[in-house]
Amino acid sequence: MTASDTHTTAPTAPHHPDPQAGTGEHTWSPGSWRGRPAAQQPHWPDPEELRRVENTLALQPPLVLPHEILDLRHSLAQVAAGQGFLLQAGDCAERFSSCTEAGVRSKLRVILQVAILLTYGSGLPVVKVGRIGGQFGKPRSRPTETIDGTELPVYRGDIVNGPEFTAEARRADATRLLRAYQHSSAALNVLRALTLGGYADLGQVHDWNQEFVRSSAAGQRYEKTADDITWALRFMSACGVDTRSQAALHQIQLYTSHEALLPHYEQALTRYDEKRRTWFDTSAHMVWIGDRTRQLDGAHVELLSGIGNPVGIKVGPTTTPRQLRELCERLDPDRAAGRLVLISRLGAGKGTDLLPPLLRAVRDAGHTPVWACDPMHGNTFVSDSGYKTRRLRDITAEVAEFFAAHRQEGLHPGGIHLELAGDDVTECLGGDLDEVLDTHLATRYETACDPRLNAVQSIELAFQVAKFLRELRHDQQ
Repeated sequence: MTASDTHTTAPTAPHHPDPQAGTGEHTWSPGSWRGRPAAQQPHWPDPEELRRVENTLALQPPLVLPHEILDLRHSLAQVAAGQGFLLQAGDCAERFSSCTEAGVRSKLRVILQVAILLTYGSGLPVVKVGRIGGQFGKPRSRPTETIDGTELPVYRGDIVNGPEFTAEARRADATRLLRAYQHSSAALNVLRALTLGGYADLGQVHDWNQEFVRSSAAGQRYEKTADDITWALRFMSACGVDTRSQAALHQIQLYTSHEALLPHYEQALTRYDEKRRTWFDTSAHMVWIGDRTRQLDGAHVELLSGIGNPVGIKVGPTTTPRQLRELCERLDPDRAAGRLVLISRLGAGKGTDLLPPLLRAVRDAGHTPVWACDPMHGNTFVSDSGYKTRRLRDITAEVAEFFAAHRQEGLHPGGIHLELAGDDVTECLGGDLDEVLDTHLATRYETACDPRLNAVQSIELAFQVAKFLRELRHDQQ
């Protein structure tokens, strides 16, 4: 991809503040967020270095293109209309070291498995969005951590600092923003090669199943589904359908997303498209605002209010109907289909009471977002062995409550948002055959931040979600 691939232009001075700040007037610009409070930001020790990095980033080619972003908006509009389902999935916090062919392939493999199970099980097209190629930053509950009496800044993801507990590693380093761009570009190149070059071909559906997954009950169920898909393809060919000419059977579109946590980085990659007369954040197809950074008058909401990308909002248990209405109005005043993805992260046992009033508030205000369920973040706890973890049964329970609330309100449950790994990690409790117990967590606890589902657990959950979708479609007939 080169700069000539798009009509966008880079801002010439990304460090300039909003010229209208403090005048009582408000004119959005890519830098207007700078006059507002920005939550969850590291302390950058060298402002001049940060400014140089921003200007360098502003001259780099876009990572994604406007027409791809608008294609995603169109697909999300279909989901919001009840004609599709969103799968947003990937790493909790990507590591620079995982942006290799093998690392990207392992995550893509399990995303493909989950997506095909949802598609085959529900009969709905699945829009696939990865937490990949940019999810290098993480909000944290505390700015520092203390070990053996030593207090240091908390690890905020590879885009900011290193995980090693040393003063040098934990120092915020602005040059990591450039490294994040470079690793995102590398990951996207691999993704495009795999998704368009045959790896996502439905004829490879058996090859996506790893050996350690096949031995599980979920893996064996997946193999049965793969057999059914293979026979369906043969049936189509026998009936005279030229399956080789059907591009949708041989390649997929996987969009990218990440939390727009660091506005310096996002602004530097925000470009104006002269053809469409719109600003786009070209760091990813979709970006979202976290539950800790969704302040109405904050920097994150301000920055994302002016871009043409689909924008997600994490909706936590403290979100009130009024707050959510105001956020929707701020980020989607035109009530444009495909613009908003509202991602509930309430915790198992809370959705029955908390979600319906939020659904009604948004609907009654005239917005038609995609509602997606993040059943991961509200179900995190520290186990007896001292590891941060989640239970698969709690994750499944929250998804069930999400579907029930939408059925109650007559709305379409639009998607799920998962943190998963493509490997045989032991970070979340539960699962079939080889159930992960608390005593197993230390075996392969490899996450950079929060616990992820392994491939077997992801497939088991996918079967459950497909079941919920089938029941929903049956009720609607």
